[in-house]
Amino acid sequence: MPTIPTNGINLYYEERGTGEPLLLIMGITAAGSVWEPHATEWQKHYRCILVDNRGVGFSDKPDGPYTTEQMADDYAGLLDHLNLEKVRVVGVSMGSTIAMQLALRHPEKVRSLVLMCPWARCDAMAKGIFEHMMHCKARFTPAEFSLYIQLLIFSKSSWDNPEKRAELEAGRLVNPAFPQPLHGLQGQAAACINHDVLDQLPSIQVPTFVIGGREDIFTPAWMGQEIAEAIPGAELFLYEKLGHAFHFEATEDFNSRILDWLSVH
Repeated sequence: MPTIPTNGINLYYEERGTGEPLLLIMGITAAGSVWEPHATEWQKHYRCILVDNRGVGFSDKPDGPYTTEQMADDYAGLLDHLNLEKVRVVGVSMGSTIAMQLALRHPEKVRSLVLMCPWARCDAMAKGIFEHMMHCKARFTPAEFSLYIQLLIFSKSSWDNPEKRAELEAGRLVNPAFPQPLHGLQGQAAACINHDVLDQLPSIQVPTFVIGGREDIFTPAWMGQEIAEAIPGAELFLYEKLGHAFHFEATEDFNSRILDWLSVH
């Protein structure tokens, strides 16, 4: 398995496709393999790099708390290992916070940014959600915790769709080979809660696309709008009637929309 030492841990990554590099940074609780529905299409055009963040999957899971600065430095070490100087970066949820930090701390490594359902700072409600997520992980069965996450990220339109609802139910029954330990989630949640870069965002000078769902109850639309207003020249698109998992709810449109944007950025 491809793992590299970086920033004091061993980081696991996979590569798909050839061409210019596209770094994909996943969100809280999820391994890099969750990019599969998107990487399957994007790898036809780019060298996709899928990574397990510290705290999950095949990467090391040290005790926390973690920070988004620290996790961005994990990725900087990976890019150095791969001898990549400038990459396009797509980050989702917590991955978007890491992507922002990568652009802020290592601007020479970033060519453009796609920030999916992002936030630049947590308000009291967002902090409460992350704290509740840790409590749920500690007390729920894996299937119960999966249901909680699904309720948080999928919109009403998905729950109202019998076929989609059946897919969600089946997904709750899948046990990952390497489930995330509680301390891994706690470390990631701390990074999410303490991420606060709003005042730094005007210094980001690379093309940036902010994308989300208007019915996102996890990271509400105002969070993405705030970022788009703060980063010079950033573009914003919000899907109507979709939530935090808009990229799974409108996968075909999302995949092509990102490819179209990346083709000129």
